[in-house]
Amino acid sequence: QVQLLESGGGSVQSGGSLRLSCATSEYTFTYDYYLGWFRQRSGNWREPVAIIDHKGIIRYADFVKGRFTLSKDSAKNTLDLQMSSLKPEDTAMYYCAADWERMTMNPVRTPEIGYWGQGTQVTVSS
Repeated sequence: QVQLLESGGGSVQSGGSLRLSCATSEYTFTYDYYLGWFRQRSGNWREPVAIIDHKGIIRYADFVKGRFTLSKDSAKNTLDLQMSSLKPEDTAMYYCAADWERMTMNPVRTPEIGYWGQGTQVTVSS
């Protein structure tokens, strides 16, 4: 079964860095789940940040390109998000997610995603 557990959130000043990690069950790797990081800012819908599909293709939201890096470690069953040059507008609850083709960069389809972690808070101060 799918299990997702996020860690690594916290508070940082603008321009700083954080690394988020999602510990997943081996099941997600065995059955070629798509994995991704999403975020929900206060008063906004949950939106995709970065996803990796079953072929290893990574897609990023335009607002994080060049600042965030997604990586998957099949040996450790983890999905990491390295965040650099953080901005106050990156402040949000960040969620790890898993699914198959329903996971896309189209935020309209975000509610269709089947598996979510509990989230980890990232706060960026100016």
